[in-house]
Amino acid sequence: MTPFLKPAFLLITLCSFSITSNNYDAGCNIRNTSFKADEQIKMKVFYSTLGMYVGAGEATFTSTLERYNGKPVYHLVGVGSTYSFFDGFFKVRDKYESYVDTTNLLPYKFIRNIDEGGYKKYNNVTFNHAANTAVSTNGVYKVTDCIQDVVSMVYYCRNINFDKYKVNDKIMFDMFLDDEIFHMYIRYMGKETIKTRYGKFNAIKIKPLLIKGTIFEGGEKMNAWLSDDPDHVLLRAESPIAVGSIKVDMMEYKNLRYPLSSLIKTR
Repeated sequence: MTPFLKPAFLLITLCSFSITSNNYDAGCNIRNTSFKADEQIKMKVFYSTLGMYVGAGEATFTSTLERYNGKPVYHLVGVGSTYSFFDGFFKVRDKYESYVDTTNLLPYKFIRNIDEGGYKKYNNVTFNHAANTAVSTNGVYKVTDCIQDVVSMVYYCRNINFDKYKVNDKIMFDMFLDDEIFHMYIRYMGKETIKTRYGKFNAIKIKPLLIKGTIFEGGEKMNAWLSDDPDHVLLRAESPIAVGSIKVDMMEYKNLRYPLSSLIKTR
C-alpha cells in the first residue's frame, strides 16, 4: 500500500516510549455498545510533503449482521483505494474483511485481499480461540488469548470505556497480521476539542503504538481522535511517515447507533 494510504488501515490503524503509566488489558469479553449493523463510515486520506495536504484516497468501513458457521457475527469490511489521478503513480485497490462474534467482538475469520502497485496478496485466516491457533493461507500459527485482526481491532477500540482510565494509561491488546503476532497498545491522552475537515468535535485523544518499518519510525508518533460520545467514531488520525505526513479524516457516516452528539459544528 502507498505510504499515504497504508496508515489508514494500520490504525485507521497501528516500539514504544518509556512513559511511566499504568497498563490495562481491556479483556476478552468486551461488549459492543458503540456500533450497529449497517453502519458505514467513510474516511479521506490526505498526504503532505511540503506542508500542504492533498487528497490521495479513501477508506470506507461497513458493518453488517450475518451468520458464520451458524453463529451471528458482524461482518466488518474495510475497503481502501487511491483516487484516479493517483493511480498512474501507485494504484491501490485493497479489501480487508473480518467476521467477529457479536457477544465478545473476537474474530472468527479475517480476509486480506490487496492490489498495491501491481503487488497482489491474498490471505484467509480462521481463528480457533479455544485452541489458540490461526489457520491462514500459509500455515497454522499459535496465537495469544483475545487475539484481534487489523479490522476487528478498530471496532474493539471503539468499545473501550475510556472513562475507566487516567491520562497516560496504556490499554493492551494483541493483533495478528501477515502471520505474525504484534503486542500492541493505545495510550489514553484525555479529552479535547478538535477541528477536522468535517467539523468541530468534542473528542477523546489516543496514541496508538506504531510498528517500526519502512513507513513508520515506530513508537507513539501517531495521534488519533475518537468522538466523545457513545459511538466512538474515529474522527481523525495523523502521523509523520518516512517521507512527509498523512492525515485521515472522517468525512461521511450513515446509520450510527447513536446521534453523533460530540459534533459541535459542521464546517
